[in-house]
Amino acid sequence: MIVLEWLFLTIAPCDAAEPWQLGSQDAATPIMQGITDLHHDVFFFVILILVFVSWILGRALWHFHYKKNPIPQRIVHGTTIEILRTIFPSIIPMFIAIPSFALLYSMDEVVVDPAITIKAIGHQWYRSYEYSDYNSSDEQSLTFDSYTIPEDDPELGQSRLLEVDNRVVVPAKSYIRFIVTSADVPHSWAVPSLGVKCDAVPGRLNQTSISVQREGVYYGQCSEICGTNHAFMPIVVEAVPRKDYGSRVSNQLIPQTGEA
Repeated sequence: MIVLEWLFLTIAPCDAAEPWQLGSQDAATPIMQGITDLHHDVFFFVILILVFVSWILGRALWHFHYKKNPIPQRIVHGTTIEILRTIFPSIIPMFIAIPSFALLYSMDEVVVDPAITIKAIGHQWYRSYEYSDYNSSDEQSLTFDSYTIPEDDPELGQSRLLEVDNRVVVPAKSYIRFIVTSADVPHSWAVPSLGVKCDAVPGRLNQTSISVQREGVYYGQCSEICGTNHAFMPIVVEAVPRKDYGSRVSNQLIPQTGEA
């Protein structure tokens, strides 16, 4: 760890971005865990290829140096080496494709019966959220706006440009469906620790599903250039135990809805 800090590299130990961070944030959903595992698996093949190619290159430079072989040998055709260099590069993508396709299909899987459905609406430059499952009428659905905390007004312990005034509260270890859209220009709803990145397109509803496996606070940002204050509309998702979820929603969201 001392060596990494000396190299200005930090392996992410939390659910928010770190200075000079190396690697992904801690996974909080099965999808993000699958993305991290796939990255490590692919990186293993990349290291093997790097070592093999470097060995061949070094061996060629050593044995075919002009001082060792002033008269180079002419090799016109080598059937064996040509067959091997054709077969092996075609086998490696197969080992990479099988787990990657499984992960892609699982990311697109639609939850049939989610515990709650939350609608995230992007604006220039803030977000609105609707908990429409709690009311039968759309006019009475639980809604609130989420604005970033200004740079000159953060509280102790809050991350700069990552904290908001109203967090999205969700129950842990439950399936949650997010419906993402925009009211003006294209935005994006992205939270790295949850393995979510869903585009918010005006006039269109996109959906994604998550299942947060542990309690915590997860930070994200808009990853679609949306105008002047693109960097000032973060996302904060707070996962709480299911037994505390009802009281958290009642205490925090209902008064905000009444003020709106």
